[in-house]
Amino acid sequence: MTNKEEFDKENVFGLGIPNEMFAQYFIGNSYLNPLVDIENTNIFVANVTFEPGCRNNWHIHNAKSGGGQVLICTAGEGSYQEEGKPAQSLKPGIVVNIQPGVKHWHGAKKDSWFSHVTVEVPGEDCSNEWLEPVDDEHYNKL
Repeated sequence: MTNKEEFDKENVFGLGIPNEMFAQYFIGNSYLNPLVDIENTNIFVANVTFEPGCRNNWHIHNAKSGGGQVLICTAGEGSYQEEGKPAQSLKPGIVVNIQPGVKHWHGAKKDSWFSHVTVEVPGEDCSNEWLEPVDDEHYNKL
Protein backbone atom coordinates (compact mmCIF):
# COMPACT_ATOMS: atom_id res chain seq x y z
CA MET A 1 0.00 0.00 0.00
CA THR A 2 1.85 3.09 -1.19
CA ASN A 3 -1.02 5.56 -1.26
CA LYS A 4 -0.93 7.68 1.93
CA GLU A 5 -4.57 8.73 1.54
CA GLU A 6 -5.72 5.08 1.47
CA PHE A 7 -3.43 4.26 4.39
CA ASP A 8 -4.85 7.11 6.48
CA LYS A 9 -8.37 5.69 6.02
CA GLU A 10 -7.17 2.25 7.19
CA ASN A 11 -5.07 3.59 10.09
CA VAL A 12 -7.96 3.63 12.57
CA PHE A 13 -5.92 4.89 15.54
CA GLY A 14 -4.39 7.82 13.65
CA LEU A 15 -0.89 8.98 12.86
CA GLY A 16 -0.09 10.65 16.17
CA ILE A 17 2.94 12.87 16.64
CA PRO A 18 6.53 12.49 15.40
CA ASN A 19 8.27 9.90 17.58
CA GLU A 20 11.09 12.26 18.53
CA MET A 21 11.81 10.64 21.90
CA PHE A 22 12.90 7.39 20.19
CA ALA A 23 14.01 8.80 16.81
CA GLN A 24 17.63 7.86 17.51
CA TYR A 25 16.59 4.18 17.43
CA PHE A 26 14.83 4.34 14.04
CA ILE A 27 15.90 4.64 10.42
CA GLY A 28 13.29 6.91 8.83
CA ASN A 29 10.35 8.66 10.45
CA SER A 30 7.91 7.08 12.86
CA TYR A 31 4.90 8.47 14.72
CA LEU A 32 3.49 7.65 18.13
CA ASN A 33 -0.13 7.87 19.28
CA PRO A 34 -0.53 6.72 22.92
CA LEU A 35 -3.88 4.98 23.40
CA VAL A 36 -3.95 5.01 27.21
CA ASP A 37 -3.09 7.59 29.82
CA ILE A 38 0.25 6.22 31.00
CA GLU A 39 -0.11 7.95 34.37
CA ASN A 40 -3.38 6.13 35.14
CA THR A 41 -2.50 2.58 34.06
CA ASN A 42 0.33 0.08 34.49
CA ILE A 43 0.45 -0.88 30.82
CA PHE A 44 1.70 1.13 27.86
CA VAL A 45 -0.42 0.83 24.69
CA ALA A 46 0.22 2.99 21.63
CA ASN A 47 -0.27 3.06 17.88
CA VAL A 48 3.09 3.29 16.11
CA THR A 49 3.16 4.35 12.46
CA PHE A 50 6.19 3.89 10.20
CA GLU A 51 6.68 5.74 6.90
CA PRO A 52 7.75 3.54 3.95
CA GLY A 53 11.23 2.12 4.61
CA CYS A 54 11.22 3.09 8.31
CA ARG A 55 12.30 0.45 10.81
CA ASN A 56 13.55 0.39 14.36
CA ASN A 57 16.95 -0.86 15.46
CA TRP A 58 17.50 -4.37 16.68
CA HIS A 59 16.40 -4.40 20.31
CA ILE A 60 15.58 -6.61 23.27
CA HIS A 61 12.81 -6.24 25.84
CA ASN A 62 14.47 -7.36 29.04
CA ALA A 63 12.63 -8.35 32.23
CA LYS A 64 13.38 -10.23 35.42
CA SER A 65 9.91 -11.77 35.10
CA GLY A 66 6.95 -11.12 32.79
CA GLY A 67 7.63 -8.45 30.21
CA GLY A 68 7.94 -8.59 26.46
CA GLN A 69 5.83 -6.91 23.80
CA VAL A 70 2.76 -7.64 21.69
CA LEU A 71 2.31 -6.10 18.23
CA ILE A 72 -1.19 -5.93 16.74
CA CYS A 73 -0.87 -5.01 13.07
CA THR A 74 -3.58 -2.57 11.99
CA ALA A 75 -2.71 -0.92 8.65
CA GLY A 76 -0.30 -1.16 5.72
CA GLU A 77 2.49 -3.72 5.41
CA GLY A 78 5.59 -4.30 7.47
CA SER A 79 8.18 -6.81 8.57
CA TYR A 80 9.21 -8.42 11.86
CA GLN A 81 12.38 -10.40 12.37
CA GLU A 82 13.96 -12.24 15.27
CA GLU A 83 17.71 -12.75 15.23
CA GLY A 84 18.64 -15.94 13.37
CA LYS A 85 15.19 -16.37 11.80
CA PRO A 86 13.74 -15.24 8.46
CA ALA A 87 11.73 -12.02 8.39
CA GLN A 88 7.96 -12.34 8.79
CA SER A 89 5.57 -10.28 6.66
CA LEU A 90 3.12 -8.19 8.68
CA LYS A 91 -0.38 -7.19 7.52
CA PRO A 92 -3.52 -6.02 9.33
CA GLY A 93 -4.86 -8.69 11.67
CA ILE A 94 -1.50 -10.33 12.43
CA VAL A 95 -0.50 -10.44 16.09
CA VAL A 96 3.12 -10.96 17.14
CA ASN A 97 3.94 -12.02 20.70
CA ILE A 98 7.56 -11.08 21.46
CA GLN A 99 9.02 -12.86 24.44
CA PRO A 100 11.41 -11.03 26.76
CA GLY A 101 15.08 -11.52 25.92
CA VAL A 102 14.48 -11.97 22.16
CA LYS A 103 16.58 -9.78 19.85
CA HIS A 104 14.32 -8.45 17.07
CA TRP A 105 13.27 -5.49 14.92
CA HIS A 106 10.10 -4.37 13.13
CA GLY A 107 9.07 -1.69 10.65
CA ALA A 108 7.47 -0.81 7.34
CA LYS A 109 8.16 -2.42 4.00
CA LYS A 110 10.07 -0.28 1.51
CA ASP A 111 6.97 0.71 -0.45
CA SER A 112 4.28 0.85 2.26
CA TRP A 113 3.23 2.81 5.29
CA PHE A 114 2.69 0.53 8.29
CA SER A 115 1.00 0.77 11.70
CA HIS A 116 0.78 -1.53 14.66
CA VAL A 117 -0.53 -1.19 18.16
CA THR A 118 2.22 -1.96 20.63
CA VAL A 119 1.45 -3.37 24.05
CA GLU A 120 4.33 -3.37 26.51
CA VAL A 121 3.69 -6.40 28.69
CA PRO A 122 4.03 -5.57 32.40
CA GLY A 123 6.75 -7.32 34.33
CA GLU A 124 9.46 -6.92 36.92
CA ASP A 125 12.54 -4.81 36.12
CA CYS A 126 11.51 -4.25 32.48
CA SER A 127 13.82 -2.31 30.18
CA ASN A 128 14.50 -1.92 26.48
CA GLU A 129 18.01 -2.59 25.25
CA TRP A 130 18.51 -0.72 21.98
CA LEU A 131 21.14 -2.21 19.70
CA GLU A 132 22.56 -1.70 16.20
CA PRO A 133 20.49 -0.39 13.26
CA VAL A 134 19.05 -2.77 10.66
CA ASP A 135 21.40 -1.70 7.88
CA ASP A 136 20.29 -1.08 4.31
CA GLU A 137 22.08 -4.18 3.01
CA HIS A 138 20.13 -6.47 5.35
CA TYR A 139 16.85 -4.60 4.92
CA ASN A 140 17.03 -4.48 1.11
CA LYS A 141 17.38 -8.27 0.93
CA LEU A 142 13.86 -8.72 2.36
